[in-house]
Amino acid sequence: MKAIGVDVFGGPEVLRVMELPEPQAGPGEVRIRVHAAAVNPTDVLLREGAHAVRMPDRQPPFVPGMDAAGVIDQLGAGTDDRLAVGQRVVAIVLFTSERGGAYAEHIVVPAASVVPAPEGVDFPAASTLLMNAMTARLALDALAVPPGGTVAVTGAAGAVGGYAVELAKADGLTVIADAAPHDTDRVRRFGADHVVARGPEVAAHIRALAPDGVPGLVDGSMQTTEITSAVADGGTLAELRGWSGPAGRGIRVRPVMVTDGITDTAGLDALRRQAAEGALTLHVADVLPAEEAAEAHRRLEAGGLRGRLVLDFS
Repeated sequence: MKAIGVDVFGGPEVLRVMELPEPQAGPGEVRIRVHAAAVNPTDVLLREGAHAVRMPDRQPPFVPGMDAAGVIDQLGAGTDDRLAVGQRVVAIVLFTSERGGAYAEHIVVPAASVVPAPEGVDFPAASTLLMNAMTARLALDALAVPPGGTVAVTGAAGAVGGYAVELAKADGLTVIADAAPHDTDRVRRFGADHVVARGPEVAAHIRALAPDGVPGLVDGSMQTTEITSAVADGGTLAELRGWSGPAGRGIRVRPVMVTDGITDTAGLDALRRQAAEGALTLHVADVLPAEEAAEAHRRLEAGGLRGRLVLDFS
């Protein structure tokens, strides 16, 4: 099968087209004929070698990609009747496993990581859902702010931040979100109740609206120590890149790892339903042939994208 991977870590140029053995589904696994694979920042980290510590016994090639959409073409023994051959599905893929990532014509993943694709959504859009939306879901769950409360979201124009705003609104929360001037309308469309200017003064802007601080904050822009002053004494800060504090004033810092939700079938299916119902909006920046993965990585690293780039394996 065709796959896109790396033999050595480095810049976008190390990504290359490979011919790899076609995988077979084992017990409790599903094989998917991939039609679309989303390109996420964590894929860049794999390509650069930042995930090497998580796979010390693995040998190259390494195949990136944690988000896939396609059609089931093989079921392993012991899978239940929830899934079927020929079904359109989406999956989260653990690219640090021996099976490798989503940048491939065929992937094999645990059945627990697979749910039906949202109805009425094409493969490129469907591939952008699970990893980012599950990250946002885990972040909000870590905050545990009850309905009627207020949360803040930084990086609200981005993929995870946008989902965090939409999920928080679906949870019955008031949302303060940040945005650059050109993204203000976008973030308001996500449902933010208040939009403040992004940047180094965002914590002060949040405090102007919530003088005692917010009880929970999703730090989608990874501002860490710069944003803690926006959080109330004893509140909770959800961090997406592993920072664990300390933050002072009794603030709990909760690093969020999407791998904690990778086999949460009920949680993944809930996100799928919310996307089908329109509570979560799917954003594709562009679709590129799989062979242009290096260009997709260059564009992602250049910044300024709204929505995810997607590789076409159809």
